[in-house]
Order: sequence, then C-alpha cells, then structure tokens
Amino acid sequence: MGEDDHDPLSEEGAPEARRSRGERGLLLLRLLPNLVSILGLCAGLTAIRFAITGNVNIAVLLIVLAAFLDGLDGRLARMLRSESAIGAELDSLCDFVNFGVVPAMVLWIWGLRAEASMGWIAVLIYAVCCMLRLARFNVGNREEVPKEKTGFIGVPSPAGAMLALTPIYVAHVTGYRLHEAVITFWMVVVGAMMISRLPTPSLKRVRIPASSAPFALVAAVAAVALVLTYPWVMLLLFSIFYATALAWHALRHLRRREV
Repeated sequence: MGEDDHDPLSEEGAPEARRSRGERGLLLLRLLPNLVSILGLCAGLTAIRFAITGNVNIAVLLIVLAAFLDGLDGRLARMLRSESAIGAELDSLCDFVNFGVVPAMVLWIWGLRAEASMGWIAVLIYAVCCMLRLARFNVGNREEVPKEKTGFIGVPSPAGAMLALTPIYVAHVTGYRLHEAVITFWMVVVGAMMISRLPTPSLKRVRIPASSAPFALVAAVAAVALVLTYPWVMLLLFSIFYATALAWHALRHLRRREV
C-alpha cells in the first residue's frame, strides 16, 4: 500500500493495541501541579543567583513565591484529581531545595560570610534538619500514620524557611543587622524546631463560622494588600505571630504531658 492507502482496521486497532500495552492518554491539564512544583524550584534556585549578585531583597521574595507555589501545587493536584507518587516525590525534592538549601545559602551570603566557619556549620545543620523533617513526613504518609487533628509534628519546612529568614526582615524594618553569632544560633534553633516532636499549628485546619466567611475574605484581601505594600513589616509580623503560636502550642503540650 502507498502513503495514501489507509487500512481502517489497523487504525481502529491501534488504540486497543496501546491499551493492551498499558498505555493511557493523559490530559495535559493534569501536569499543571507538577509544573507549579518545577516553577517553585526555579524560583528558589534563582533566589540564590540574586543573593550572590547582592540583591537579597529579590532573593527573599522569590523564596516567598516558592512557598506560595508549594501551597498551590497540592491543592491543584487534589482539585484536578491528578495526585501521583511521582508528584509527591517531586514536591518533596523541591521542598528540600527551596526551604532547606536556598534559605540557608541566602542567609550565609547575606550575613554569615564574615563568620565563615560557624556560619557554614549552621547552614549544614539547618539543611540536614530540613531533610530529616521531610523524610519523616514522607515515611509517615507512606505508612499511613495517624495525623494530628490540630496541626503538624514539628515546624513544616516552608514555615521554617520563613522563620529562618527573620534576621533579614529585622534588618529591613529596623535598619539594624543582628550579630553573626545571633543569626547562626537562630538558624540552628529553627532547624531543631523542624525535627522536634512538638505539635505546631496548621492554618489548613482552622475553622470559622459560616456567618464569618465574608469578613474572612475581606481580611484576606486586606492581608494581601498589606503584604504587597509593606512586605518586610508583614513578614516580620508573620514570624513573630508564628513564633508566639509555637510557644503557646509547646506550653499546652508540656502541660498535657504533666497531667
């Protein structure tokens, strides 16, 4: 047969043959969550580039963007019903780079190179703690360990990254740069909180009365506007609020254990 001679039976049989080999069609839209994860990774890696060239402001904002995309990809996967094992692994690998490696490197480039030895040790400790945190979380998901009803166990890696960058927020808001030893100690403390067994709050499980939904939406819009207008002040307030919530949860946990 020539190029213009088509065999209908072979064309009709092709889909059945592909199905028999285990091949299935994949909607392109279902790749969107993985694309969002990859975009988050690109944002994180680009943050290191800007930090090296001295533009730490953009570097921090790119890490914030990576955290936003990290919260978005999982919701997209559930909404599109495209959750998969490879998507979960991809998300975890991106989290380690974006919230374990990148914040530590940005902090070291910004404020720890003068204290090279101790600062680099803090970078290593923080990155290893983030890796252990993610590994524990992944193993818990595979083994279907019952999850806390009110929050997480240990500080999640995106929140840990936002906390670790607090010295940069302080410098922008107050004009005062903390001593290298303080920054080093703070990184180690945040790393320890990520691998701790203390319960931590989760905004995903916060419930409000249905009648308060309009007010919550207005508050969310106002919060976004404030972040865009006063990013450093809002990031510092987030760190203070979250650290206070962590202390309150830790005290509740200790009191329950004593009882």
